[in-house]
Amino acid sequence: QVQLVESGGALVQTGGSLRLSCAASGRMISTYVMAWFRQAPGKEREFVAGTRWIGNPDYTDSVKGRFTISRDNVKSTLYLQMNSLKPEDTAVYYCAADRFGGGSTYLPTTYDYWGQGTQVTVSS
Repeated sequence: QVQLVESGGALVQTGGSLRLSCAASGRMISTYVMAWFRQAPGKEREFVAGTRWIGNPDYTDSVKGRFTISRDNVKSTLYLQMNSLKPEDTAVYYCAADRFGGGSTYLPTTYDYWGQGTQVTVSS
């Protein structure tokens, strides 16, 4: 079993930056596929960024060039650096972990473990 705890969400102005963290405990996550999703009110949960233990990270088009996902396997922590934030980035951000890496990175149903979420609000 893996427990995921997100932190770092806040209220920020347009153009500002935030760094989200996701601390994992229970198992080593070095070989897990890790990802960030977000869910705005009245919308479905959507993929934001993902990273495997090898290869390049993946991003949804709307955040490319602004967000950076990274992981520290020693600390079992996933990060999301968010720059040039826009009001449309407002959502609850969730950390997710996929133990086996066999499904689509973009689908929430692929992931085995989820954090409780952290609120990001970008004011205009």
